[in-house]
Amino acid sequence: MRWVVDGNNVFGSRPDGWWNDRPAAQQRLAQRTAEWCRTHDDEVLLVFDAPLADETARLAGGNLTIVESSRRGRDAADHEIVERLADLEHAGDTADVRVITSDKGLRERVPVWASVWGVGRFRDLIGY
Repeated sequence: MRWVVDGNNVFGSRPDGWWNDRPAAQQRLAQRTAEWCRTHDDEVLLVFDAPLADETARLAGGNLTIVESSRRGRDAADHEIVERLADLEHAGDTADVRVITSDKGLRERVPVWASVWGVGRFRDLIGY
């Protein structure tokens, strides 16, 4: 399975004060995802809207890729995810792809060959 994760949507799904320190919220999600990846073979692409903090970027490796959107502003990660999915389709690499988001606009843009999970299921899966 290949997971494409809307990172801001995941950490923003619970009112736990993430808005007071976005870099820390980003890092907490990346850390938990990295821990999950160490015990699973699935590939995970974790996409964030904002620039990556150094601590977050250092967590990437092995089967975990962490990227910031090449765009800025609202829905930046959504655009990045759609572009990454288009790259997979162009390469003919569309088997077993699952997008993680609860964003209705992004869900509507996910190609039919990819499945979509809401962020709650993913949070439960990785224990976040």
